[in-house]
Amino acid sequence: MEIVLLRHAEPEWVKDGVNISNPPLTERGRQQAELLGDFLAGEHFDEVLVSPLLRTRQTSQPILQGLSRQLVIEDWLEEIRDPIWHGTPQEKAAEAYKAQRNKDSHLRWQGLDGGEAVSDFVERIHAGCTDFLLRHGVVRQRNDLPVWTMDNPHQKIAFVAHGGTNSVVLCHLLGLTATPWEWERFVIGHATVSRIQSFELGDGHTFGLTRLSGDEHLPVTMRTV
Repeated sequence: MEIVLLRHAEPEWVKDGVNISNPPLTERGRQQAELLGDFLAGEHFDEVLVSPLLRTRQTSQPILQGLSRQLVIEDWLEEIRDPIWHGTPQEKAAEAYKAQRNKDSHLRWQGLDGGEAVSDFVERIHAGCTDFLLRHGVVRQRNDLPVWTMDNPHQKIAFVAHGGTNSVVLCHLLGLTATPWEWERFVIGHATVSRIQSFELGDGHTFGLTRLSGDEHLPVTMRTV
């Protein structure tokens, strides 16, 4: 089984000095998405599933067009929910993120004031990923190692999602303990491709990370994080 994690292209978080919630792509982001769509056009996917947020839906448009597929939203892929800063000065968000980075490690589970706690976000993604895998015949065995039973190990599925979401999915599939700084542990650029491939053991299957944040389809000047 191969799961291909696609991060959205560059979003316009700030416009005219104010914060934008659920932002669209920048012009450069739209170009990144087109290049990503061209890069993936020759691949076969059994499913392409998209986060409900605007930046992922816009990123998915050229991908779905190149693959002749319809938009399919998977709600659990939504990124961590930030406080509602829409229309506030950009300094407000910058100060909040700086304060978060300066917290002691265990306090970072609380997340940003007014937003979704990182602990709740990680639990949401783990639950969503578990349910998704179950619907696709993939069940984790009852032991300490990340070993799975798979009804169909030949599936290939793409998620168009976010840096945080994709990082927590990586932890879930690889059997890693999550931290409240997954965005910094797995540095995943805009419009990049990460790949996880299952392989067979004597008593089931497990997953290996074969590519993280692949950006060979983007010119150096188009690579952003």
